[in-house]
Amino acid sequence: MKRIAFLSVVCSFILMGCKSEPTLQKYFVENTENKDFIAVDVSPSILNIDSNKLTLDQKTALKSFDKMNILAFKADGKNQAQYEAESAKVKAILKDEKYQELMKVGSGKEGASVSFVGDDEHIDEFILFASKKENGFAVVRILGKDMNPTGIMEMLSILKTSNINLEQLKPLQDLLAK
Repeated sequence: MKRIAFLSVVCSFILMGCKSEPTLQKYFVENTENKDFIAVDVSPSILNIDSNKLTLDQKTALKSFDKMNILAFKADGKNQAQYEAESAKVKAILKDEKYQELMKVGSGKEGASVSFVGDDEHIDEFILFASKKENGFAVVRILGKDMNPTGIMEMLSILKTSNINLEQLKPLQDLLAK
């Protein structure tokens, strides 16, 4: 009996020691079904590109890209307090040392930031957070394996020549049209 009590105490300390800090992934999961948000997952197939026309560097960059998750909050005159609260949550998450900020632009009413998870040559996630008080905000997670800044530039060159399948972005178009 003492052994069971001892194991219970040890397990309690272990569980209390585990941090349940917020992450972007948790934030996405918590808000995907929330009616105030629109969530879209985008796969590489959206690009509709002929891989035979890509350079070796472009193929490598494309191969490192797994998917993109987009979560957007549409602000209006009635939900400014909620916009402020939700925007503050995302900003607090992005202040975690796990998210390394590359750049930030804008003013108090609107702005954007680009952050990443990983190290300079082995990036697992790029995060774009953009907000405008009147419109709302969007968080874009670009997920991949061993991405790097050069690969992101290659991806931008691929985007210029792609025939993007807008059907995957239809929910965002619907949100913006409202």
